Amino acid sequence: MDDSLHSNTTVVATAAKRRKVSDHHSCQTDSSSPTPPPLIPNLPDHVAQLCLSHVHPSILYSVSQSWRRLIYSPSFPPYLSLYTLFSSKDAVFHFFNFDPISATWQALPTPPLNNLVVRHPSFISRSLPVQSISVCGQLIVLAATTHNFFPALSRPMIFNPLSKSWAFGPPFAAPRRWCAAGEISSSVYVASGIGSHFSNDIARSVEKWDLHDELTTTTSSVVGVGGHGGVAAARRWRWEKMRGLKDGRFCREAVDAIGWRGKLCMVNVKGDAPKEGLVYDVKEDTWRQMPEGMVAGWKGPAAAMDEETMYVVDESNGKLRKYDQELDNWVDVLESDSLKGAQQIAAGGGRVCVVCSGGGGIVVVDVVSEKPKIWVVETPPELEAVAVYILPRMSMSQPVTDQ
Repeated sequence: MDDSLHSNTTVVATAAKRRKVSDHHSCQTDSSSPTPPPLIPNLPDHVAQLCLSHVHPSILYSVSQSWRRLIYSPSFPPYLSLYTLFSSKDAVFHFFNFDPISATWQALPTPPLNNLVVRHPSFISRSLPVQSISVCGQLIVLAATTHNFFPALSRPMIFNPLSKSWAFGPPFAAPRRWCAAGEISSSVYVASGIGSHFSNDIARSVEKWDLHDELTTTTSSVVGVGGHGGVAAARRWRWEKMRGLKDGRFCREAVDAIGWRGKLCMVNVKGDAPKEGLVYDVKEDTWRQMPEGMVAGWKGPAAAMDEETMYVVDESNGKLRKYDQELDNWVDVLESDSLKGAQQIAAGGGRVCVVCSGGGGIVVVDVVSEKPKIWVVETPPELEAVAVYILPRMSMSQPVTDQ
């Protein structure tokens, strides 16, 4: 079992009781305090860190303040945590991180662009989508809408949890909204959608951004918020035009393109409605119809674990299922009323995380246990969850204390 995404139900229950949002760390170090004691007596700290890195963070957190500080330091292997996109009553988007070890929510730094609209006076009853994905341990925001129904982003926004900073990706060849968005093998894909106005060319187009080389050679040079990174390095990032769709039928709704076994799988509408499905072969740069069994059982939000196992929640009956390629069928994992009306899901670290109906909570399912376990993480007051992601925890020089 992968324990990197902590599933201690006691900790989560504590979070539910607190409903505490931490915008800053309550553990503050006095500048006049003496040198902290060694992590382990009679051992140099760098050796002690090697020893403690093999211990689960939940154990270290409960032992001492020095060990608690260690698990949030950049030198300690980061465990997985939840990142969530919320909307508030004033129709503003907010990004938060839930730390499963301290059971607290923390706001992310404000993105460099904050003109994303969640609701419009003309469509009060409907939320406007913000499309974002997790790639290579980073959160990438790809598409959204402005108040005048234009694409809100001319280039992606990237959040790095380890540096706690935002940066920009390469400019889109065609900024869009209401598109298909996904990732596979360190590459980001956007397909179809609508620009400032409907265009058949954009509705059929597909763009790819390969992060692999850039992440290994230019990350430190990317211009962040208020930064002055190397312009020459950043210019190597680009979007590449791929084989387009046969028509523009996928531009009518914002959908997820699920990276699975070298392919991107997507359907043209959400929910339990009849739909069309397409599969894009990344290596061959070709599109084909989705297998009948796959599209027939695609009755809600879907996600893939490590690009190997694909899960879907049937939002009408609350069943979590996984896809069996040999049988071309979806196999039941579990059923729960808390999964009914599921809005969006993410998979990683042996867990499937589901945004509940109405965005009032996040259901976490341990899918690698012999008998799948399920629990709920309550969301901060006055905020409605829109999407959830599984990424490394943020580095913190002064972590939240358990009070």
